[in-house]
Amino acid sequence: MGNKSLVALVAGLVLALVAWNSFYIVAETERAVLLQFGRIVQPDVQPGLHVKLPFISKVRIFDGRLLTDDAPTKRFLTLEKKAVMVDAYAKWRIKSAEVYYKATSGNREIAEQRLSQRLESGLRDQFGKRTLHDVVSGERDGLMAEITKQLNTTVGDELGVEVLDVRVKAIDLPKEVNRSVFDRMSTEREREAREHRAKGNELAEGIRADADRQKRVLLAEAYREAEEARGDGDAQAAAIYAKAYGQDQEFYAFYRSLRAYREAFASKNDVLVLDPNSDFFKYLQKSKP
Repeated sequence: MGNKSLVALVAGLVLALVAWNSFYIVAETERAVLLQFGRIVQPDVQPGLHVKLPFISKVRIFDGRLLTDDAPTKRFLTLEKKAVMVDAYAKWRIKSAEVYYKATSGNREIAEQRLSQRLESGLRDQFGKRTLHDVVSGERDGLMAEITKQLNTTVGDELGVEVLDVRVKAIDLPKEVNRSVFDRMSTEREREAREHRAKGNELAEGIRADADRQKRVLLAEAYREAEEARGDGDAQAAAIYAKAYGQDQEFYAFYRSLRAYREAFASKNDVLVLDPNSDFFKYLQKSKP
């Protein structure tokens, strides 16, 4: 390879390197600033292909999409001085690339750290103005809206970012309080259980007493009906006997004597001592030849 070819090759490489350092691209999802000797010369570079001075100008590109700052769980006091553990997050994005770079040097971790501090201060202020019921359910949406508005009044000028939304993921009691609350709830539930059992036993005793009373009434009524039926039967039987006796008194007396003989001599082991001239044997005496 000749000297001319070597020079041409080196010149081509230098031109390629210069061209490579002269062009840069900013995507639609990115924000950028153009620096020259460390000083911002173009604060908000629009998306697209751009040209810069090689080796002199420098481009800092940042993520311009919607980002999430997940703040660590913190302890706050409500209006009635009740401690709660709050886990929250904020949705934010870069509003001014120039301010963002000056405040954080383009470091996202620094931006999120400072945003978390502002978020913690806003939560502490808003929780201190509300009761536990308000922050849990009553005014939760209003609380989030006020914190978002409060953050935007500070972080916009300080950090060059815009907070779009703040949300509370969870509100819990501190661990040292959870146990006492659980014990109190357990005691309360046991008391309610004892009351329910006492009411149940009282109701059961009433049901059993009523069942026993109904049983006695039913048995008494059944016995009364049985006695009435038995009395009616005896009366009807007596009437039938009386009617039959009235039709033929001699035959009825004879029939009753035969039944008496059958019952008296039903067993061979029975012993009966009577006068032979007794009326008991009058039909036997008449039967003699």
